[in-house]
Amino acid sequence: VQLQASGGGLVQAGASLRLSCAGTGRAFSLYIMGWIRQAPGKEREFVAAIGVSTGRTYYADSVKGRFTISRDNAKYMVYLQMDSLTPEDTAVYYCVAGPKSVLPTIHYTYWGQGTLVTVSS
Repeated sequence: VQLQASGGGLVQAGASLRLSCAGTGRAFSLYIMGWIRQAPGKEREFVAAIGVSTGRTYYADSVKGRFTISRDNAKYMVYLQMDSLTPEDTAVYYCVAGPKSVLPTIHYTYWGQGTLVTVSS
């Protein structure tokens, strides 16, 4: 599975952004899809994940209620809608894929190249 993330950029606090992740490979629809982020000088952290067929979603407490993950298996796409952004959301966001057993870790099998989100105050 290859992953290509896009949609990052520079926004002001309170704004919204939608990240997209384009996947390739038939196995795309077999994997948990998620987003991991890494802020400057910090370790990578789990942001959100979505199940294969049930659409069950998982969120970090820090983004719950503000971020929404979704997927379209027919288009091999995963999205992360980010609302009410704060400077603490500034990070490189990685699109990831892995088997269900990866939850709740960040040790996903496949990683995209990352897209930078910068939120100014």
